[in-house]
Amino acid sequence: MARDESAGAGSILLAFLLGAVSGAAIALLYAPQSGQQTPDYLGEKAEEARRRAAEAAAKGREAINQGRETLNTAIERGREAYQQARTRESA
Repeated sequence: MARDESAGAGSILLAFLLGAVSGAAIALLYAPQSGQQTPDYLGEKAEEARRRAAEAAAKGREAINQGRETLNTAIERGREAYQQARTRESA
């Protein structure tokens, strides 16, 4: 159930970010600037947004991998504790 909630939160965050970027781009297109300044500025901001998105994705993957490692360690320790308890019970 927690997995469904986090997936929904991620979708909401993505929609918010896309809306914010789209709104900013539209506002810049209608801003009074000279011919080449607006496309240059939008290109710079788009590159910055791509870089930040890549960094966020890398951090997300790292967090998922750490969580997976923690879960695997917990499962392994649980198995070991169960085996030790079974061995003590049999003896």
